[in-house]
Amino acid sequence: MKRKLEQLNLLNDFLFGSVLAYPEIGEEFCRRILKILLNVDMDRLHVVPQKVYYGSDTDQHGTRLDVYIEETGGAGTVYDVEPDKNDSVELKRALPRRVRFYHSKIDGGSLKAGNDYSKLKQVIVLMIMPYDPFDKNRILYTIRRTCEEEPDMDYDDGAATYFFYTKGKKGELSEEARKLLRYMEDSRGDNADSALLEDIHKMVETVRHDKEVSLEYMKVYERERMIESRGEARGEAKGKIKGEILGEMKFIRNMSKSMKPDKISESSGLDQKYIEKILAYIWKYPEETDEAVADRILAAGKKEE
Repeated sequence: MKRKLEQLNLLNDFLFGSVLAYPEIGEEFCRRILKILLNVDMDRLHVVPQKVYYGSDTDQHGTRLDVYIEETGGAGTVYDVEPDKNDSVELKRALPRRVRFYHSKIDGGSLKAGNDYSKLKQVIVLMIMPYDPFDKNRILYTIRRTCEEEPDMDYDDGAATYFFYTKGKKGELSEEARKLLRYMEDSRGDNADSALLEDIHKMVETVRHDKEVSLEYMKVYERERMIESRGEARGEAKGKIKGEILGEMKFIRNMSKSMKPDKISESSGLDQKYIEKILAYIWKYPEETDEAVADRILAAGKKEE
């Protein structure tokens, strides 16, 4: 069954992105999150929920970043915040490579033609997850590149990744940050037990009770059901539906290099929302095979948000 909007937690992509996109709330929410988790103060920033990077070729992966935050002014820093609940063995194994892919896409999009490499922005990826990505029971795993032969040698390429495990016990992290991670996993007022978290909870409640956000959530749910209903309407077996989806995925991926979804819809007769849904899954899981992505699409209408 679909969960109500009021029941979603901040580790849910839809709610997290909706809070960050909400006028007069998103930027302040972002400042507080980064202040608590990284002790970073940001005066000027630009928030882009679900920023899309297309593949550089029709046969190459694009990706969709859940929340892309860019510090404006000067060299600036790019923050990619990714709530992640995908804890299957296969996805955990591929996680470091997926994050590597995120970094590469952000780098490729942030350096303008003619600029030298000193203009490349610092990129920080934050993965926030209710499962332990490396099974060491740490609340925080900080990943930076170093020289194996000289581990103490300064080597700063401007890239860093922070994996936050909400239930982790080991490691140094402020009590406020621990409380925030707990709140993100279980976003009830009872868990907003500090002044900062009370302010964040008020922001979340404002978004949860907004009628326009609720309407959009209903639309998202209907899109999740669309794949399943297409198959039911035709009375086709699951294997045949999957084969059809695989064919459409290949077609849509190739066409998306030169066309936007509305134009693909016009030329192919496929529903535009269906096209957008297929693209969203392709970008969300760039490291997975087409077969695995097709399985996700088939199951989408049956999964609880």
